Amino acid sequence: MDRACPECGNKIIGRSDKKFCSDACRNAHNNALNKDNKNLIRNINNRLRKNYRILETLNTKDKTKVTKEKLLRMGFSFDYFTGLYTTKAGSVYYYLYDQGYLPLDNDYYLLVKREVNL
Repeated sequence: MDRACPECGNKIIGRSDKKFCSDACRNAHNNALNKDNKNLIRNINNRLRKNYRILETLNTKDKTKVTKEKLLRMGFSFDYFTGLYTTKAGSVYYYLYDQGYLPLDNDYYLLVKREVNL
């Protein structure tokens, strides 16, 4: 039984359960399936990654105080974060994975690092 590669249409030679004629066709097919329309997910992940690197660079001691101006100058975007934590007192921490920040008075932010147990 002759089988055709779903990516290029060439004849598939080899194992009976083989689906593509080559690794290149398999990769091209899977890349096309996983491609994001308008690259929305990729752009958001890139922004999260950039924000995380900024917090990680500034917060070397697990707790650091920094100005909003410094964060903005480095390219930080306050619109992107992965989670929120509200304390009993009502303070809201914004987290990017294990790196977080707490808005303080006078445009200061407290940068914190949460211990993660996987």
